[in-house]
Amino acid sequence: MILATAACSAASSDRTEPSTPRARELVDLRSRILDYTAGFEPDGTYSPPGDDERERLAQGVGRLLDGDAAAAQRLLAPLGLGVTRLTDTDSGRRYDEIAATRSGGDAENWGRLYLTADSALRWNVQVPHPVSDRATEELGVRLLEETPSGALVVAGAHRRAGDSGEADVAHSEDSAFHAVVEELQKRGVPGLQLHGFAQTSDRPYEAIVSGGAAQKASDEASALADRLEADGLRVCRGWSARCPLEGTQNVQGRSAERRHAPFLHVELSPDARDDGPDADETARALADLLRTWAER
Repeated sequence: MILATAACSAASSDRTEPSTPRARELVDLRSRILDYTAGFEPDGTYSPPGDDERERLAQGVGRLLDGDAAAAQRLLAPLGLGVTRLTDTDSGRRYDEIAATRSGGDAENWGRLYLTADSALRWNVQVPHPVSDRATEELGVRLLEETPSGALVVAGAHRRAGDSGEADVAHSEDSAFHAVVEELQKRGVPGLQLHGFAQTSDRPYEAIVSGGAAQKASDEASALADRLEADGLRVCRGWSARCPLEGTQNVQGRSAERRHAPFLHVELSPDARDDGPDADETARALADLLRTWAER
C-alpha cells in the first residue's frame, strides 16, 4: 500500500529536517490520492507482500518516522517503493509519501502512506476499504488536509480484489496496510479507522462508533458520539449498546488493544460520508477528535 504521514510526538520528535527525501514534487494532494484510488475495481489484481517484505516495509516506515528518510529509502527501494517529499499546491503544507515507484508491480496495490512533514505526528486516519466503502477515501483526504499533525494510511486495492479475501486489509494481518498501522501503534500513535455501510431497517443510524476489539469507551469516543448526536445524527455506541458493525474482528483494532494504542472504529452511512450537511457535520466532528489527539 502507499502511505502519506505527518510526524508524531509519540512517533518521534520533530522529524521535518534531519534527513529529507531527495525526491520532491509540487502536487495537488487531494487529486494525487483520489486519482490513485479511482482505478480500484472488485475484479482487480492483488498480491500481498510476503513476511520479509512486510518486515522491511515496517522498518522503512520506522526510519521515516525517526527522521531518517535516506535510510527509509534504502530499505524500501528493493520493494519497489519510494519516499517523496510533497508540497500541496492548495495549502502549502508538506507531506512525505511512501508509494510504489512504478505502475504494474505488486507494490502498487499495497497502498500508500502520507505523513505530515511540518510537525510531530500525533494521529493517523486509516482507510482500509477505499471505493468499496464509497467516499471514505475522500473523507480521509479531507481530514489529512484540514487537520495538522497527522498521517493517512490508504489501502491499495478494492476489498474484493484478488483471491480469497486477501485484499480486505481490515481482516488480514498479511498486508502492507496492517504492517504500517502496527508500526504506528508501536509508537503509540492514535488511530481512527473509517468505514461505510448502507442504512437498512436493522441499521437505522448515521454513525456507529466503537473501540473495535476493546469494547470500551475512551473520553474521546464518548465526546465524538455526543458531538455527532448534538449535530442531529443517530449514533450507536458500541461500548454501551448492541450495535451492528462494531469491528470486534478488525485486526488493526485487535492489534491496538494488544499494544494499548488508542483506536476508534467508525462506520458511517452514505449521508454521513458523501456530500451534504450530515457529511460536513461528520467531518467537523472527526476533525475535532483529531485535534484533541494532537493537543495531548
